[in-house]
Amino acid sequence: MDHQSSRGLQQFKNSVGIKFQLYNSLFTSLPFHRIEKTGILLSLLLNICEDGYSQKQSPTEIIDNFFAKHTSYTDQKEKLDLLFRFIQFVERQIVLFDALEDAAFKDVQDMGGIGSLKQLENEVIQSNKEEALKAKLKDFAVRLVLTAHPTQFYPGSVLGIINDLSKALAENNATLINMYLLQLGKTPFFKKIKPTPYDEAVNLIWYLENVFYPAAGRITTFLKKQFTEAINPDNPIMFMGFWPGGDRDGNPFVTAETTLKVADALRGGILKCYYLEIRRIRRRLTFKVVETLLGELELELYNNVFIPGERTELTKEKIVAKLMKAREALIYQTEGLFLDLIDNLINKVQLFGLYFATIDIRQESTALSNSLNSIAANTDALPKAFETFDADKKIATLTGITKAVKEDTVLKDPLFNDTIQSIKAIKTIQKYNGELGCNRYIISQCNSALNVLEVYGLFLLCGWKPEELTVDIIPLFETVDDLQNAAEIMKTLYTNKVYAAHLKRRGKRQTIMLGFSDGTKDGGYLMANWGIYKAKEELTTISKEYNIDVVFFDGRGGPPARGGGKTHKFYSSMGKNISDQEIQLTIQGQTVSSNFGTIDSAQFNLEQLLHAGISNDLFNSREITLEKDEDALLQQLANESFTKYNTLKNHPYFADYLTQISPLRFYSETNIGSRPAKRSGSVKLSLKDLRAIPFVGAWSQLKQNVTGYYGVGAALEEMHKQGKFNKLKELYKNSMFFKTLLDNCEMAMIKSYFPLTEHLAKDPKYGEIWGMIHDEYELTKKYIFLLSGKKELMSDYPVDQMSIAMRERIVLPLLTIQQFAIARIREIEDAGTTSPFKETYEKLIMRSSFGIINAGRNSA
Repeated sequence: MDHQSSRGLQQFKNSVGIKFQLYNSLFTSLPFHRIEKTGILLSLLLNICEDGYSQKQSPTEIIDNFFAKHTSYTDQKEKLDLLFRFIQFVERQIVLFDALEDAAFKDVQDMGGIGSLKQLENEVIQSNKEEALKAKLKDFAVRLVLTAHPTQFYPGSVLGIINDLSKALAENNATLINMYLLQLGKTPFFKKIKPTPYDEAVNLIWYLENVFYPAAGRITTFLKKQFTEAINPDNPIMFMGFWPGGDRDGNPFVTAETTLKVADALRGGILKCYYLEIRRIRRRLTFKVVETLLGELELELYNNVFIPGERTELTKEKIVAKLMKAREALIYQTEGLFLDLIDNLINKVQLFGLYFATIDIRQESTALSNSLNSIAANTDALPKAFETFDADKKIATLTGITKAVKEDTVLKDPLFNDTIQSIKAIKTIQKYNGELGCNRYIISQCNSALNVLEVYGLFLLCGWKPEELTVDIIPLFETVDDLQNAAEIMKTLYTNKVYAAHLKRRGKRQTIMLGFSDGTKDGGYLMANWGIYKAKEELTTISKEYNIDVVFFDGRGGPPARGGGKTHKFYSSMGKNISDQEIQLTIQGQTVSSNFGTIDSAQFNLEQLLHAGISNDLFNSREITLEKDEDALLQQLANESFTKYNTLKNHPYFADYLTQISPLRFYSETNIGSRPAKRSGSVKLSLKDLRAIPFVGAWSQLKQNVTGYYGVGAALEEMHKQGKFNKLKELYKNSMFFKTLLDNCEMAMIKSYFPLTEHLAKDPKYGEIWGMIHDEYELTKKYIFLLSGKKELMSDYPVDQMSIAMRERIVLPLLTIQQFAIARIREIEDAGTTSPFKETYEKLIMRSSFGIINAGRNSA
């Protein structure tokens, strides 16, 4: 273990481990509703769970033994009531642990160490790379796109307590800590109704205002101070993106009205930030002229934020111009006293404009095709026979549109109406928030060039002129097949004269989104990651051929199975055969609060991404990520892994196992997100329709995490049999890409716990499939240890390793309660009987999900 890791681990033990034991002991004495001593009974259950699983007992046996031997309860209703109290208690233990980690972040992590901008500064100066940095920063940027994907179970009130509690913990303020713990005990965690898309947007705007606004301000100020000559004033370096209110893929609750409402909230949010900052800095900037200019700006911002319906002709340029006047006056009058206060604000205005975050519009390809068919059938804007045209004829028709749909056209088809209105809404948003307020249209499940040109045609049908189309059309490739076909699809688009002209007007830059989640669901962990790497390589080559700057937008989730984990290391590992124009990625649900929940953690993780993108270009001498023989080796690994994963996925009981053993079928009832768990409304489980989040989340709650490692062990074993294992060892040693792939695999594995479901090993129906998963887990662990020389999973990351171990122990009673309830429901359904407690068992399953997912921090 290196010195930095050792220091961080000791700090974690002191600031998180020991303090958790201390404050948790206060927790155990708090009365929870009618039952005193809930915490003491819970501690007893935890010990019984650990002992029971070591003796290969099932969750049902453990719970039954607990009640029989350690309580006097005989009434079933009282027993279930106690289990609900345990769930409430564990939820609050997890909040305490989250708050402790947040409070200790700055002490545990080296804010100026490896991967920081401070390190970048030292590297650039020592290597005389100032000119190279200037060239890089001319157009390089990091774009974080906040999504509304439902992996965040904390309601806003609880997030507020976590924020306040972490501050009190950092200050060791015992009085406040005690008050917040009491508040936590009485604050409900459960959402009785689903949030609307607007609710989701408001929750994330809180992070923009309270975390990203100050964190991004710190970073831009540092960069401009240290590298004044290198900064391009026309390139903000960081962009924020936003999906709530714009992402209508499979979410019928997102409408054009929602999109406009969210855009208005984003504009109001950033203007409020400017207004509050001006009020704050005016306390220092009390000088003639300066005070007058800031007072005028404060009043105009106040009118725009707080007076309903008031929208003055305010623009980013107008705000910056007034601040620059104040800056000049300050230098003239005071020789620059408190100049940094104005500079910091100017940096933020240049960064966030009037839009705060760009709303991306996203829709699924078949929905767009159906909208065009509705237009053809019900208007004269397209030929009546349009639906019967082949792809080439449709493309010719769509790129040659000269007639728009009439303004007042309204059809019975709500999908058509929303498609048209949302495209029109983009113009309105650009008018008030600026072009960056909404200038990207993403097509999910994109599988042809026609899908992209359908969007282009829809814009023309909505009255946009080709030369005025200030929107980037972004295909999203997700499945294994779509990733393999992506380069050919883009070649078709690059060679289409109309689309090529559109790209020319957009600066010859094409953004392409690549989805990790559905790829993993479709092809397993290795094939999904390899498929995306190969797609990027091919797309980089084809784009260079047509003189197009390609930008990759990664659709990453929290866990490794959805492209999460040690994300910055993937970007650091790329050679020059992969375009690195920008780093763009989605930040989803839990990952927002766990990686970007405080100003310090947001700054740290933003710096890691910026450093990865910049230093990889400046100091990386690799022309290609992998040599030809290494590429062939990984291709073979991916193929072997894919075959193994498909064997599991095609098992006759695969779908039954997921629905009967995991909490999957109860996922949509948790009320954590506005979006349904499936794209279609069919009752029967279809993997194609099933969202990746509930799919990955179900495996996570089962503590089997299939999507993070399945097929890896079998692939490594096959390489061993073929005498190629030494080559793999060399690859692991020399390729950060391959090592990071396996590091993330270890993260998925360390969060697995097979004793929870070991009773299924002898189940007549599910025993075989449980055995397949368990054997593959053990095989993968064996070969990762052989490859790396490690003896423990995640031993390279001791702080993360300890954090996960503590979280998994806290949540063990919840896992046991959930599996107990699932087993009881299975018994009732298998017997074909009814039970007055079935609904209560379902609620137990659902409520347990909250704590299990929250404890994992990047579980779904």
